[in-house]
Amino acid sequence: MDNLAHTLAGAALGQAGLRKKTGLGMATLMIAANLPDIDAVTMFLDRGSLYFRRGWTHGPIALLLLPVLLALAMQAFDRWQARRGNRPAARAPVKFRWVLALAYIGILSHPLMDFLNTYGIRCLMPFSERWFYGDALFIIDLWVWSAFGLGLWLSRRRERRTGAEHPKPALIAVIAVVTYASAMGLAGLWVEGYVARAVERAGLGAPVTVVASPVPINPFRRDVIFDLGGTYGFGAFAWAPGPELALDPELVPANMNDPAIARAAAYDRCIADFLYWSRLPFADVRRDEGGVHVTIGDARYNRRPGEGRFIVRTTLPAAP
Repeated sequence: MDNLAHTLAGAALGQAGLRKKTGLGMATLMIAANLPDIDAVTMFLDRGSLYFRRGWTHGPIALLLLPVLLALAMQAFDRWQARRGNRPAARAPVKFRWVLALAYIGILSHPLMDFLNTYGIRCLMPFSERWFYGDALFIIDLWVWSAFGLGLWLSRRRERRTGAEHPKPALIAVIAVVTYASAMGLAGLWVEGYVARAVERAGLGAPVTVVASPVPINPFRRDVIFDLGGTYGFGAFAWAPGPELALDPELVPANMNDPAIARAAAYDRCIADFLYWSRLPFADVRRDEGGVHVTIGDARYNRRPGEGRFIVRTTLPAAP
């Protein structure tokens, strides 16, 4: 998910009562909820971020070690402020065990949320490079933002009015988001099965893979992609007024068996990284006097290899 969603998740967990366990509890939860995304620094590397993102820092080793480092850093920060004489008097004592526990809670919320979308997460790195996909929520979900934000606002508003703790609205928001995400995940699984049966009834054959991709804002619609074994089909599913599937009549060849694809991956590291990340790759290969022009996209985000933002291109020298 996006970092605002991660931050709001950490804040909601804190406001629901966990922040009172120790000084710097809220800050620990909010930082921990974003900490695995330190791999975003790889976007400044020549190689780009597709090869590195949602891998090592989202895997078990990082999830074990990063909370310890964060807890030590929070404790050191508290002591540093105390030595300088500017530690807030209202701050509760920093209890290392609780800071560590909150760091683990916050950081574990991150891969759970990242799993929910179609982008994918390698949550077993470095032991396995397999990508996992929840296909439950769009990567930026306004309903998640709204639920967390409303719960936080109501909780803080009541606290300001009464001077007492009011964790209930934030707790309800956490429960609401968990329920919503679970329902969206189960709905996606049902839609994928429905699409597979409909495609087979249409005489197209049994799909190898079906992805019911969430769309922005509307939880009652899904973009549909299915792989017929080297050919992709697309469609749209809607729940209202009843389960309704509209399939595009045109199938798009993946072209991934073209020998130019392997040449392009060996020739251009960006192509190799994109293919490593891609779930449903397809390619457009054009040959002319200037060489072999290869464009690769991912059917999760493009309906043609050369459309959209998630594409890579390279030109290979013409074969001698």
